[in-house]
Amino acid sequence: MFRFTADAWEWGGEATWVFLTLPHDIADEIEARATAKGFGSVPVDVEVGSSTWQTSLFPDKQRASYVLPLKAAIRKAESIETGDSVEVGLRLRS
Repeated sequence: MFRFTADAWEWGGEATWVFLTLPHDIADEIEARATAKGFGSVPVDVEVGSSTWQTSLFPDKQRASYVLPLKAAIRKAESIETGDSVEVGLRLRS
């Protein structure tokens, strides 16, 4: 289980998405251990507060890391706003 804290940030476009960027040391370890799927995605189980869900990490060349999408239902359940620091538990799935 990887544990980290990251700030929620918004990517704007035709649809707005909110992400967390993984710390570089954790991203490097995941890259070394994980088998990437389509588009370089890495399937994970995530814990934020009392919420748990399955999703994928996505590589972000601009940030030289992986990003974790935070869907609206999770943000609402955990009262997460853009700019908030979020504590995350993350486990790789095969």
